[in-house]
Amino acid sequence: MNKLGFIITSVLVALGIVSATLFVVDQRQFGVVFQLGQIKKVVTEPGLNWKIPLVQNVSYIDKRLLTLESTDTEPTLTAEKQRVVIDWYVRWRISEPQQYIRNVGVNERAGALQLNRVVRNSFQQEVNKRTVNELLSTRREELMEDVKRQVLAAVRGVEKPWGMDVVDVRITRVDYVADITKSVYDRMEAERKRVANELRSTGFAEGEKIRADADRQREVIVANAVRDAQKVKGDGDGKAAAIYAQAFGRDPAFAQFYRSLEAYKSSFSSKSDVLVIDPSSDFFKAMRSSNVAK
Repeated sequence: MNKLGFIITSVLVALGIVSATLFVVDQRQFGVVFQLGQIKKVVTEPGLNWKIPLVQNVSYIDKRLLTLESTDTEPTLTAEKQRVVIDWYVRWRISEPQQYIRNVGVNERAGALQLNRVVRNSFQQEVNKRTVNELLSTRREELMEDVKRQVLAAVRGVEKPWGMDVVDVRITRVDYVADITKSVYDRMEAERKRVANELRSTGFAEGEKIRADADRQREVIVANAVRDAQKVKGDGDGKAAAIYAQAFGRDPAFAQFYRSLEAYKSSFSSKSDVLVIDPSSDFFKAMRSSNVAK
């Protein structure tokens, strides 16, 4: 048992020594070996590596392309003294781990903080030289290139290079500050309302004009129809009178008798009517005599 325990203990100690001696560098990282606080070496290739236990320790730094996005909401003045808020992002990577650790820090956050300060100052300087229209369209690309050039000059300084590389600088949004934006929207709303009211007034005037024209045309059409109807009626009455005259002219006695019958028919149309008439009047002449022509 003592021998077995000794073997197990020896194996455990050996494993502990091996684990303290070996370290693995991922393909996405740099492995920086420190000895007594000083950088001993930098491992750039992925794989298994050795270190001296208790004397050396390993720190890892990301070697991938990183993205830094703006978090500053402070407005910047343009050339025409307009306050605007700019959102941007920067694509960067650590290229020289030793320079980065000596001059910036031991992790990516330290580099991001310093890079954010430099980019923000560069944007403020360049925005001050340009108008809003240039920021939005005509000189937007030029602005980003100028900022990138200033940032590269800062991180590649001769005395204290940062050990990083800036790949791209981009603007994602340019907007007025909140109070200006609200006033712009209010002016736009007022302008749209003015245009809408103008269109409504124009439409109402056109509607009234169309209705008046329709009423005029209706009156003209009705008047023409009444005129034509009266003309047709007059022509009909004239023709009827001519036919009556022609027919009655052939036999005047019969014509008088026929008219008397029509008068009787109209007068005695209702059984409830009461007529008070002198029998000797001419109204009953057709009934009293067979010769109505007398």
